[in-house]
Amino acid sequence: MAAFEQMRASVGKLLKGIDRYNPENLVTLQHYVETQAKENAYDLEANLAQEESPIRQILYLGELLENCHFQAFWQALDKNMKLLDGIIGFEDSVRKYNQLKSWMSKYGWVETEPGTIFICNQEENIKPKNIVEKIDFDSVSSIMASSQ
Repeated sequence: MAAFEQMRASVGKLLKGIDRYNPENLVTLQHYVETQAKENAYDLEANLAQEESPIRQILYLGELLENCHFQAFWQALDKNMKLLDGIIGFEDSVRKYNQLKSWMSKYGWVETEPGTIFICNQEENIKPKNIVEKIDFDSVSSIMASSQ
């Protein structure tokens, strides 16, 4: 992780100002993405500085996962398996998104209609609080005496 943190600091400096769009920095940014994949780390700002086709494809795959379009995700991934070369922990990360049914049963989520999941009922989660204040006569007597 130390190599990633060192690269993160140097790439962070590189991305400030006009150098962010300097095509000569593309090799450094590509190496940084490879380091992220090897060390299972992530730096959104640095990854958004690249507009290469593989990056666009990865962002598209991420969007499919975030929107729970799992079938389209796996179909698109099958066409681009070379994107996974050298990525550690990819399948485990995808499983976090792809186990919707188990999450639904664990947290009591309900599919109200096809494609729509009702996460929680706020009325069931709201718990009223009774606030009781105890004021003794000695603490109020000085206030009452001064108000006369």
